[in-house]
Amino acid sequence: MKKLLLFTLLFFTAISNAQDITGDWHGRLVFPGGKLRISLHITKLENGYSGTMDSPDQGANGIPLTTVAFESGIFAFAIPQGGINYKGTVAGTEIKGNFSQKGVDVPLNFGRTEIKKETLKRPQEPEKPYPYYEEEVSFSNDKAGISLGGTLTLPKQGGSNYPAVVLITGSGPQNRDEEILGHKPFLVIADYLTRQGIAVLRYDDRGVGKSTGKFSTATTADFATDAEAAFAYLKTRKEINAKKIGLAGHSEGGIIAPIVAANHPDVAFIVLLAGTAIPGDELLMLQNYLAGKANGMPEEDLAKLGSINRGIYTIVKEEDNPAVLKTRLRAALNKDLKPLLISKGIPESEVVNNIESQLSDYTTPWYINFIRYNPYPVLERLQCPILAINGDKDVQVAPKANLDAIKRAADKSGNKKVITKELPGLNHLFQASTTGAPSEYGDIEETFNPAALKIVGDWIAIQVK
Repeated sequence: MKKLLLFTLLFFTAISNAQDITGDWHGRLVFPGGKLRISLHITKLENGYSGTMDSPDQGANGIPLTTVAFESGIFAFAIPQGGINYKGTVAGTEIKGNFSQKGVDVPLNFGRTEIKKETLKRPQEPEKPYPYYEEEVSFSNDKAGISLGGTLTLPKQGGSNYPAVVLITGSGPQNRDEEILGHKPFLVIADYLTRQGIAVLRYDDRGVGKSTGKFSTATTADFATDAEAAFAYLKTRKEINAKKIGLAGHSEGGIIAPIVAANHPDVAFIVLLAGTAIPGDELLMLQNYLAGKANGMPEEDLAKLGSINRGIYTIVKEEDNPAVLKTRLRAALNKDLKPLLISKGIPESEVVNNIESQLSDYTTPWYINFIRYNPYPVLERLQCPILAINGDKDVQVAPKANLDAIKRAADKSGNKKVITKELPGLNHLFQASTTGAPSEYGDIEETFNPAALKIVGDWIAIQVK
């Protein structure tokens, strides 16, 4: 019996060793709310393997695989910085396994055949030729020493005296269309407004697309200087009426727009699309609760996670020493989060990876700044016209808490030109939705609700008359 077992193991190892995993592998990651193509490029080294990963649907290519292993028919790789682990079984031209990111497992199989991009139904996405002028532009942020690439749309080439608006993206590295899960909200907004006679400038975030600079080390304050550069650029264009330039920011962009307007009294108006008006830690407490509830998480677990998050945010707010901050956060996560995740059946190795990944997030300059920042005092200083809209199913920026704070700021400042609207049935992306959960974003065909577009367009038209 032992001889038979030994022979079987030797035979299996021989087959595994004969398999060639080098070259390209392609798979499609299917998760609630969307699909992403994933490609691997594996190279044989003298001792072991190396590789890179592409996520073409996100425009991310050449991501280094920190570890690549292949033994006894089992292929595995990891990207600790992103909290990513993969393990699969190789069988000829197929790898069957699971992709794990921050403790969440999703099946992911790879094959040798390249997967073509799916054609998604996005009926609002405009098709060329457009009935207006479109120009590829670039402008400089001299404060940061970077160049930003974007698109300027004008109602007509050769026209003049156009009112204009700068579109400012939400959190995370975004291209000029604020592309997410096959949707291009800023393309749709720019198309709508330009058809209404309003020029629109949208641009790639620093470090994204045709913009230079480094995204990962920047904070909201840094992104505000990029928006300032966009505003300044529009004032140099002879086609634009320099007295009628406004800003429209989505999500984090709704924090940035008021910062720019406070520093530049000549900003004609601002539009806050699910913009925030409460401190960052309070916003995330509400976000975690509402998103968890929308995904069916029990109240008991929501309360436990809320308590853990509150402790984490408190540490981030009060600790200035980076090394001590990381030590305190790791201790808190191991003490409170680790046992909770293990009790839910998540393997300890994945929990450890999850905690280390969260530590990387919590200690970035952006996260620390976001947790500590309170947008309310800036809103109190503004005297320009403001339109603030939220969907009532938004689970990322709680509509009532933030719209109420915007109203209070206006009352305190005496600004009578502030309008707030809570739009029924719309989520954080201003799509008509069922629950508002982010898992729905990619499945919904609508990119930006037409009624919300009309509210924004009509209000801007009144401001620039």
